[in-house]
Amino acid sequence: MMAGSVNYKARNFPPDFAWLNTARPLSLEDLKGQVVVLDFWTYCCINCMHTLPALDWLEKKYRGQPVAFIGVHSAKFPNEQQAENVQEAIGRYEISHPVVVDKEMKIWRLYNVTAWPTIAIVDPKGNVVYQQAGEGQRDELDDVIGVLLEQHKKMGTLAGGPLEIDRPAQAKPGVLSYPGKLALSPDGTMIAISDSNHNRVLVADAQTGKVVHNVGGKGRDLYDGGFSEARFFRAQGLAWVGDKIYVADTENHALREIDLASKMVRTLAGNGRQGHWVFGAQTGRTTQLSSPWDLAYADGFLFIAMAGLHQVWAYHIESGKIGPFAGSGHESIVDGSLAEAQFAQPSGLSVYGNFLVVADSEVSAIRLVDLASKKVHTLVGEGLFEFGHRDGPVAQARLQHPLGVHCAGNRIYVADTYNHAIRLIDLDAQQASTVVGKADMKTICNIDDPLCDTLGLYEPSDVKRRGSVLYIADTNNHLVRTFDLDKMVLRTLAIKE
Repeated sequence: MMAGSVNYKARNFPPDFAWLNTARPLSLEDLKGQVVVLDFWTYCCINCMHTLPALDWLEKKYRGQPVAFIGVHSAKFPNEQQAENVQEAIGRYEISHPVVVDKEMKIWRLYNVTAWPTIAIVDPKGNVVYQQAGEGQRDELDDVIGVLLEQHKKMGTLAGGPLEIDRPAQAKPGVLSYPGKLALSPDGTMIAISDSNHNRVLVADAQTGKVVHNVGGKGRDLYDGGFSEARFFRAQGLAWVGDKIYVADTENHALREIDLASKMVRTLAGNGRQGHWVFGAQTGRTTQLSSPWDLAYADGFLFIAMAGLHQVWAYHIESGKIGPFAGSGHESIVDGSLAEAQFAQPSGLSVYGNFLVVADSEVSAIRLVDLASKKVHTLVGEGLFEFGHRDGPVAQARLQHPLGVHCAGNRIYVADTYNHAIRLIDLDAQQASTVVGKADMKTICNIDDPLCDTLGLYEPSDVKRRGSVLYIADTNNHLVRTFDLDKMVLRTLAIKE
């Protein structure tokens, strides 16, 4: 019997749940005669993100046949329970199939799901015949779908064609599409922006927003060359060192280099395919990475938030060697030596003195890697299911899936993504506070203030400080924002091509 084989009657979808990416709700009656692939996911989960390319490949292979793909979004974080936020995730990951918002995880429980992601396949007669947790199932899913199509065609229980699904038109963003990360030039006059869903990196004037360099193109690919020929795939993290900008090319599973002097892009590590655990230093160009999400530079090394492996890696620029630096690869929040420490989807990095600061997103934590003693300890956060929006002493403070972090002296600024906020951790006072966000609405612009707008942050992914100004990647608003720490004013930096 194939791994994942089961046999039980499929459960219908509750009638009052929100459906996205389709003009109408679906039911098992609608899906009769179809092979139905159910993807139980939550949009914070890196393993769920790794499953989406496999589903996309299968959707394209079986296009025009009676095979229906449905996402069941069973949220982990409170922020992910809101349909409008799930809709943004659908746009960010360019999901083409319908998604039902699984309120209070009711569908999850009906199908006895216990982990993200889980894939279930329902045959044309309404029986669940396959159910398996984890990523890396593409070949197994392909086999099951192919067998079911053949069997039910012979039995006469297969629909004559695919289910017709009308999908509402998606709003198109402006100059930026889900900007992910930022980097300021060494002199602070320029800003680099990972325009993630446009698959490019923009370099703009930090004061006026005028674009000086457009690196990459809107088509996704892994291709080196001049600025107009090079291609990225939903790049995230950036590190600006001298006249070079290093790029965490996330969905290409690669580390790239933008040379501003020669106006060329080259790949330093990765080959476009997702990798797995490795041990020791490896040659960059032959080593496969797994969803690198952010970068930080110190003393000839690039530190890499390797979200897909729950580790921090290091790349030695001079030698071209790369490998794990901190974290065992097990997903949790465990302090200790570099080898025994455990992270959970590290997604933001910043260097402060002898410390590497890590935004450890899935445990809603800020972790400190002591580069001198080579030990890891936790500043804020307690566990995979400990999160919230709470200011005060760092031991009691709570975040919700932070993705970005920046150190300015003894002050750590955090893009507290699912709280739609910028938080401040004062290392001297050992206190956490909200700079921009819901906990202190006084820092949001008033409607009668002509100097600023009233648009709040929407899942910001990064923050950088220069002088008295914070630069913020306001991801779901498709904007770069600035916040004046002296005037407490939030503005939009208009990016002009």
